[in-house]
Amino acid sequence: MKARLVIPVLAAACVSLLSCDRVPSDLRNPGRPSFITDGTLDGNAHPAVVLIIMDIAGKPAFRCSGTIIAPKLVLTAGHCAGQPGEFSGLRIFNEADVQHDPTYPFGGGPNTIEATAWHAHPLFTERAFFLHDVGVVLLSKAVKLSAGQYGTLPVAGQLDALQPSSATVFTAVGYGLQEINPVHVESQRIRMFAEPHLIQINTGFTGTFSLLLSNNASTGGTCFGDSGGPNYLGSSNVIAGVTSFGLNGNCAGTGGVFRLDRKNVLDFVGRYLK
Repeated sequence: MKARLVIPVLAAACVSLLSCDRVPSDLRNPGRPSFITDGTLDGNAHPAVVLIIMDIAGKPAFRCSGTIIAPKLVLTAGHCAGQPGEFSGLRIFNEADVQHDPTYPFGGGPNTIEATAWHAHPLFTERAFFLHDVGVVLLSKAVKLSAGQYGTLPVAGQLDALQPSSATVFTAVGYGLQEINPVHVESQRIRMFAEPHLIQINTGFTGTFSLLLSNNASTGGTCFGDSGGPNYLGSSNVIAGVTSFGLNGNCAGTGGVFRLDRKNVLDFVGRYLK
């Protein structure tokens, strides 16, 4: 099950439908102050992480997360860039607190930048999204950060040496749901982070294309709308992978991450970094 959010709120249906991975752009928070599945308010700790709005037929429909890896280039999940013709427009919000932005989810605000183009991996399909779940968004205006704040890519095969352990920690960042269960949905559009650890890599389930990270009250984790957001390696700015999928509708237990350290992935993203 993918992790982007759709319109309208379909909390119960999203447990079984792959199409319910994207957060609806108009989802409202019904309750108390929140944290990204037991995470922490990010503030300005990761200014390269942005909220992405995807339009269908000119109207805001879904939201995801992404990372600025060059002044005019955002890295995200393939299912957030979509198949050719799936989305009529994309824009980013490059501020930590989008919840209180009066222009959301539309363009024209001081913290909004429209996309000029967006592309998923050439082998990406919605049917088997998890196999090639990486995409890029090209921006109409540059975002100026210090050199150490942009996200960077791993080198080929870099993650193969990692061992599943509570000591192998990642920093997951995004704007997704803070809680979802049959009676409650909590979704503040505020950038947050968690520090999950590695559960599986290079297994029969993950293959060579994904990771499973923890998602619990101790480590925090990701949920719908965090799709495309970075899972930094430790506390570095190296993006090990992008948030891709979950295994249950309550965003608990584990979270799936699409690996970026595969040669075909690096070749794809590298085309747009030149």
